[in-house]
Amino acid sequence: MAATTTTSGSPTDQGGEVSASFVVVANRLPVDRVQNPDGTVDWRTSPGGLVTALEPVMRANEGAWVGWHGAPDEVLDPFEEDGITIVPVPLSTDEVADYYEGFSNGTLWPLYHDVVAPPAFHRVWWDAYVRVNRRFAERAAQVSDQGATVWVQDYQLQLVPQMLRMMRPDLRIGFFLHIPFPPVELFQQLPWRREITEGLLGADLIGFQLPGAAQNFARLVRQRVSAEVRRDQITLGDGHVARARAYPISIDSRSFHELSRSEPVQQRARDIRRDLGEPKVMFLGVDRLDYTKGIKQRLRAFGELILEGRLDPDDVVFVQIATPSRERVEEYRHLRDEIDMLVGRINGDAGRIGRSPLVYLHSSFPREEMAAMYSAADVMVVTPLRDGMNLVAKEFVACRGADDGALVLSEFAGAAYELKQAYKINPYDINDIKATLELASHDAPNNKARRMRALRKQVFDNDIAKWADNFLTDLDQTVTG
Repeated sequence: MAATTTTSGSPTDQGGEVSASFVVVANRLPVDRVQNPDGTVDWRTSPGGLVTALEPVMRANEGAWVGWHGAPDEVLDPFEEDGITIVPVPLSTDEVADYYEGFSNGTLWPLYHDVVAPPAFHRVWWDAYVRVNRRFAERAAQVSDQGATVWVQDYQLQLVPQMLRMMRPDLRIGFFLHIPFPPVELFQQLPWRREITEGLLGADLIGFQLPGAAQNFARLVRQRVSAEVRRDQITLGDGHVARARAYPISIDSRSFHELSRSEPVQQRARDIRRDLGEPKVMFLGVDRLDYTKGIKQRLRAFGELILEGRLDPDDVVFVQIATPSRERVEEYRHLRDEIDMLVGRINGDAGRIGRSPLVYLHSSFPREEMAAMYSAADVMVVTPLRDGMNLVAKEFVACRGADDGALVLSEFAGAAYELKQAYKINPYDINDIKATLELASHDAPNNKARRMRALRKQVFDNDIAKWADNFLTDLDQTVTG
């Protein structure tokens, strides 16, 4: 593959003839660059359920994946990787700052997550968002066969469906939003609310995680767009029909389960518990370091349980993994400092020589290590203040080898809609978190088994392949134009 580098301004695509009947458009490509010791470059498939689910569809249709490869100010030609055509879209350093860190994650992310943090509205961010969305749409239009199916992913690219329909009305266009879609009362704060709404309506099928999100969008259309709305069907003045439906995303359940049952992972799980001092109860939290995840609230609740004597620090340990995230953004750096101080205070107040009740790991780990963590844990604690789905909850359930373990789950996570037998909490209520952590750690084994059986059935019956098949089947049945 050829690569050229730009040093200023907005990069533009170069060369490469690509034609595909199935095209995925996402902010990031499904591959990561690997620098070999000899200086050569290879690409490897990124971990993640979306890539796993779409690989068979991509190969069967000689599909193409359009996305950014992760390095600014660099232009790459399309290339083949593991049977999939990779179509890089370049971004400049300024566009990464304004389109991605700015509008996508400084404006849309907090707004869509119920304004847990205040969103910022900057016109220069919006201009970059429009410019980059147009570049993605143009690249998708170039590589799509006549009558191809194009599936656009997530909040960074909400203008692409309409732009793509204007360029290529022959295409069948789907869009899926992986994060929540907020109530109208919150969405209306956005100065560019009409443009985003019309951008999404360019799709034939708009997928959301939950029925409530699809209903929020339909209500928004009724108020803001001249269209006829009947249940999930939206008919625009030009005759174009868009459908807004819920498709709760999932994981590759069997793959996770098989990995967790492998002897190396089982041995690693035993080693983890040994290294922690063989606690009677191991609590586990696994999150991207983000203010929406409720990390501070859950750690504060655990610390109070220890200090009040309701949990014995000689018997329990809480392992919190916080994967680094958006560390160039000031709000995320501030959050890390707050959590660092909270962890230090809890361990300083309640720790013993040679034993700390709270183990905090600000790092990312490979899939095998995470499967071992899930297998080792007794209580999984998932307490986001707002979350589109939260696949960590499903990964924990998939890694259980038997009907044991307990899942403590925020009622504001999308996963709570499906995982009804989890121990539910209100993450804004510290006393509720405390009571539920205590219950989950001491509940009768037969109660835990009954809950886990139901959770496992849900997770294994509704995996990532079923999610993708349901969406693409419905998209195939839509009428384009």
